Parts: sequence; structure tokens; C-alpha cells
Amino acid sequence: MNYGYQKTVKRSFEDVDGALRNALMDVGFGIITEIDVQKTFKEKLDIDYIKYRILGACNPTLAKQALDHQPEVGMLLPCNVIFWENEDGTVTISAVDAEQQLKATDQEDLVQLGRDVDGLLRQAVDSIL
Repeated sequence: MNYGYQKTVKRSFEDVDGALRNALMDVGFGIITEIDVQKTFKEKLDIDYIKYRILGACNPTLAKQALDHQPEVGMLLPCNVIFWENEDGTVTISAVDAEQQLKATDQEDLVQLGRDVDGLLRQAVDSIL
């Protein structure tokens, strides 16, 4: 996978949820959107689905820098961090590769900003043991 960073941990889904939110906060990100895929699929499609959550994480300082450089970059915000429960009870966590995403802008300043974001997102994900 060349568009994200991923790891699998031996923790419960609920534990990962809380730990990941705290880890993101610790590196300057807040959660501004959230999708509970399992709940949404049940409500909209009447199907049972695995525990799967999408968090839209935003570091306001870095988002402002990106938007000040190019307002259209808002189409690529926020940074999605996802996690789901596997059949064996482990949980996989993935964070978007912001550098890869921002390469679409052809703006080196934004690509570098993406590298900075990636470092913070990886730090948050890696802190979940």
C-alpha cells in the first residue's frame, strides 16, 4: 500500500479507539469528523459489518498553512485515520500518507508539509502498542 501507513495491534477495538484519539491529540490533531461504518451500514443497508471507524483528524496549524498556500487543498483535508477489527480480534490502524496525497498539487511546499504531517501521524499510530 503506497497511500497510507499501517500496523496491526493486539488490543480491543474499544481500547484502540480511545488510545488512538489520545495519541492524535498528543501530536496536535483533533478529530473533526467521525464515521462509524458498522453503524452506518446497519442503518442504511441493513447489513452487519465488522467494527470499522474512520476518523477525520486535523492539525489546525498545519491545515491553515496548507490552505493559506492553496485554498483548493481543502479537498484533501482532513487526514483520515481508520481502524477496524480483524477476525482474530486484532485491530488494524491505517493513516493516510499525506505526502502522497499532496503530491497531486505539484507544490513542493505542500509536499513538504505532507511529510511533516506524515511524521506526526506515524508517531501517533506507532504509540499504539
